[in-house]
Amino acid sequence: MKLYDDMHFIPSFEPSAFFYVFLTFGITALVHLTYVLVIQGRFAFYTQKKSVSPDSTLPPISLIIAARNESDNLYENLPFILDQDYPLFEVIVINNQSVDDSSQLLRSFQHEYPNLHVIEVERNPHLRPGKKLSITIGIKGAQYDHFILTDADCRPASRLWLQLMATSFSEEKELVIGYGPYTKSEGFLNSLIRFDTASIGISYFSMALSGLTYMGVGRNIGYTKNLFESVKGFRSHYELASGDDDLFVQEAATKKNVRINVDKNTFCYSAPCADWDSWIRQKTRHYTTTDRYEVIKKWMLGIYPLTMLILLISFVILMLSNDFRWLSASVFIFVTGVKWWIQGRCFNKLNEGSLVKYLPLWDIMYTILMPIIYYSSEKKAANKW
Repeated sequence: MKLYDDMHFIPSFEPSAFFYVFLTFGITALVHLTYVLVIQGRFAFYTQKKSVSPDSTLPPISLIIAARNESDNLYENLPFILDQDYPLFEVIVINNQSVDDSSQLLRSFQHEYPNLHVIEVERNPHLRPGKKLSITIGIKGAQYDHFILTDADCRPASRLWLQLMATSFSEEKELVIGYGPYTKSEGFLNSLIRFDTASIGISYFSMALSGLTYMGVGRNIGYTKNLFESVKGFRSHYELASGDDDLFVQEAATKKNVRINVDKNTFCYSAPCADWDSWIRQKTRHYTTTDRYEVIKKWMLGIYPLTMLILLISFVILMLSNDFRWLSASVFIFVTGVKWWIQGRCFNKLNEGSLVKYLPLWDIMYTILMPIIYYSSEKKAANKW
């Protein structure tokens, strides 16, 4: 009795405003924790098979890069792609209406690398310089039936990248989803961008393992010619600048034809945006496709941030109640601890262990910041490559 009088750990549960807030808090905590355990837990305890197939079983690969005014990035990164340890592959660079010295640079590379093929798309005021056009042209010009796609500003983590990605293909698995992190540097913005990228990665890997594949990343993804043609490429969303790595994936993916690859040797690293305006524009461009997601996928993607936001608001309110304060704090600490464990494993899989130390704080800040960016963004203005 004294414990109840002093700490009010066990509330009276009599109908009141705080009671209904606690009821909301409890239900939300249960849904939130269930999502973390059932969906994100699949990725947290996923084991990547580490096997390198004999050369005779590796399919010939057409590696496709869509580029526009990317001479600096091509100079820095293309040699790491051309020097992959792989028995038979071609690299196709679609140089789409560039006005820099990309053409001269690519011709120089061709002298050294006979497996480099360049497709020049001449400048034309009536031709939209979109990435989907470049990819489609590259696929039509490819010699082989298995494609790996990346971007000019990406550098693979190792010479085994192509080999390890290709081993994920099989007769049944026609869509391979890899990971594209950003390089680490000093500063808050860099940490936020890496946290955002890892959080999205955890989401699409977890959903893929749950049979609800909704996206990959265009800088590290593979699929077959048969799969591309089966959904008529990008025809259904060609007018959008984005969609090559999410709307296409949603059309092409089934519960059986997708495989993820999170071997750290397959990561393709890019330099992150250097300022807030550039990053927000990048995020805004990615949001242009969300209206076309299937309802079930919208709901699944919305569960985590929505329940997290409700959980935070209701928890703050309950801290004002003497009756519910201690029980609410205990529940919140328990949920936070379980999430820290599950999500910490996920972040470590994506080579972002440095973010795990303050993971709960990052999670709270991210939950508050992302809706602000999403609802304040001008999606139409961002619809360009």
